[in-house]
Amino acid sequence: QVQLVESGGGLVQAGGSLRLSCAASGRTLSRSVMGWFRQAPGKEREFVAGISWSGVTTYYVDSVKGRFTISRDNAKNTVYLQMNSLKPEDWAVYYCAARRPGLVTITIEAKEYDSWGQGTQVTVSS
Repeated sequence: QVQLVESGGGLVQAGGSLRLSCAASGRTLSRSVMGWFRQAPGKEREFVAGISWSGVTTYYVDSVKGRFTISRDNAKNTVYLQMNSLKPEDWAVYYCAARRPGLVTITIEAKEYDSWGQGTQVTVSS
């Protein structure tokens, strides 16, 4: 079982930037599709971005396209989410998640990810 720990959340003004990190331990992430999800108060958890094993293929929810960038460093066993031009509607707890090793599809379905971090809070003030 892999352990995922997110960091980098915080309070930022609208228009600002944050970089989230997700560090893994327990096994390598190099053969796992990775995803970032978020959950705002009173709302369901939603997919934000996903990345393939190599990092060549990425996928974003429409609301963050052009503003967020997902990347990974397999040598450091870490996945990142660079968030620019933040909006108040981006306010949420952000979670990273890993699919089971060997699976190749980037999916938006939370149930398809079997390892989750504890989340990091992102607060955007207007």
